[in-house]
Amino acid sequence: MFDKLLIANRGEIACRIIRTARKMGLATVAVHSDADANALHVRSADEAVHIGPPPAAESYLVGERIIAAAKQTGAQAIHPGYGFLSENAGFAEAVQEAGLIWVGAPPSSIRAMGLKDAAKKLMRGAGVPVTPGYDGEDQSAERLKQEADAIGYPVLIKAVAGGGGKGMRKVDAAADFDAALQSCRREAKASFGNDDVILEKWITSPRHIEVQVFGDSHGNVVHLFERDCSLQRRHQKVIEEAPAPGMDEATREEICAAAVRAAKAVDYEGAGTIEFIADASEGLRADRIFFMEMNTRLQVEHPVTEEITGVDLVEWQLRVAAGEAIPLSQDDLAIEGHAIEARLYAEDPSSGFLPSTGPLDHFDLGTRGRIETGVSEGDTISPDYDPMIAKLVVWRETREDAVEALADICEGVEVWPVKTNAAFLANALLEDDFLEGHLDTGFIERKLERLVGDAEPNDAIWQAAADFTVLDAIDDTAPAASGFRLNADPRIAATLFHKGESRTLAVTGERDAAHATGFVEDTRTLVFADGQSFEFAREARGGGAAAAGDGAILAPMPGKVLSVDVAEGDTVEAGQRLLVLEAMKMEHALTAPFDGVVADLSASEGAQVQVETLLVRVEAAK
Repeated sequence: MFDKLLIANRGEIACRIIRTARKMGLATVAVHSDADANALHVRSADEAVHIGPPPAAESYLVGERIIAAAKQTGAQAIHPGYGFLSENAGFAEAVQEAGLIWVGAPPSSIRAMGLKDAAKKLMRGAGVPVTPGYDGEDQSAERLKQEADAIGYPVLIKAVAGGGGKGMRKVDAAADFDAALQSCRREAKASFGNDDVILEKWITSPRHIEVQVFGDSHGNVVHLFERDCSLQRRHQKVIEEAPAPGMDEATREEICAAAVRAAKAVDYEGAGTIEFIADASEGLRADRIFFMEMNTRLQVEHPVTEEITGVDLVEWQLRVAAGEAIPLSQDDLAIEGHAIEARLYAEDPSSGFLPSTGPLDHFDLGTRGRIETGVSEGDTISPDYDPMIAKLVVWRETREDAVEALADICEGVEVWPVKTNAAFLANALLEDDFLEGHLDTGFIERKLERLVGDAEPNDAIWQAAADFTVLDAIDDTAPAASGFRLNADPRIAATLFHKGESRTLAVTGERDAAHATGFVEDTRTLVFADGQSFEFAREARGGGAAAAGDGAILAPMPGKVLSVDVAEGDTVEAGQRLLVLEAMKMEHALTAPFDGVVADLSASEGAQVQVETLLVRVEAAK
């Protein structure tokens, strides 16, 4: 076994790997950009090396700097985590050519599974069921249209080098195919440098089922059962669980056996995931589960598999990379209980899930369950990276108990001033259909409005804010976060302001009705309830141009203006796109709040803007 490991990643996965490495007695080396100079993963490692400016393309994606950092510090092995360079075969080869140990899949396996068309052909040959479709070499628009017509609509167009939902389009009718193909190819070319596509039959009631596999250099391959990752938004996983609801033993045996065949077909080593799409219109059945792709790395959702099997997958990765055999045989592995994970994002569901950046002045995820995070209070959420700030994981003996426990954790999240999707997660977990195991990949989109809910405080939260404020007025030594005195004088009242609304409320001693916590500062009271945060001012003040309701369109976060679609004097309609802002690796369309005229236009294409910069102002139509 090597004795020093470099982690070529950041955030919660870097912290996760460091924790296991330390348990195994290994020294750890972190790498970081300028933005992460004081990040939690840097503070947690034994050593840290600076590798460049904030953009990932100039730091975490520069393989030469990472290899140089390993040599500089004497690290003998590199663990890539997930994302970034984890599935880059060229980087894996460079690591090995530098005389270092690559803690990941062999470069040949990465290449074999890297392109969806080649992977499907390989899997078909290995006896793994694949989705009906077309993955031929003829990429002409005419041939693709013919194949789509033959498959029957709806069909799915997928970039062969795609991932994360990019380069993917559902086509419902033949008349829409050409436009969808062009759009898909443009996005694929921009994102992956490859505009080749495959076609797949659209599954009517799709569930995303994946199987954790593990191989070693001694020819052993095992599976660690399945996970259900069907709750997705825009093809990004939101909630994952293991085992899959409604999975019977016969179907489990067949899908897991197919996953092992897939791994053996590419002489797989290390942790990997075989992803399947299931037609669940009549429940989970082995003859209706089809191979989608293989992820040749550790998955974000690996903790739920660890929780039901008792295995530390990172430890297995390190041991197998060092040449050891897999510690357990297939017969040694079994499912115990149920585990579920929710991805906590720094985003605002009430504003179209726009990423939320800035300092974490208050950050408390509680102490229940398994919390995987790469930040702590006082850190900053940067616009340069993925907005996931934590994974909230729970294990219980039954699915019902696990879901209920995770919902409680989500409702207890306290983060300020950064917004999170905690309330959205809790709402999804407590939906009747989810509780009953009736789910598919369209679950969130169908129920989106109800899951997002109301972002404004209800009467109980207003009252809780008044109670906290009154307690502070009575005893300014009381922190208020731990509750308040029920015998506080009911004649004492507080006048509070929230987004232009004001209320004067007397203390009632009924804060528990809102399930709220909070604290008081010089001029404001903060309340946390049901996974949301609310700020109440104790003196009148403007809500800022972002909330003024005067047609001012402000930048919701720092970013770059990609395009400006209007000019001063233009007449616009409510919902019409005004400009597109790029931030946190995502594009955000900003639209007109009502019918009117563009009175002021401050934005220009290519400009870098800061949060709350005035971009456009629309005057209401007269």
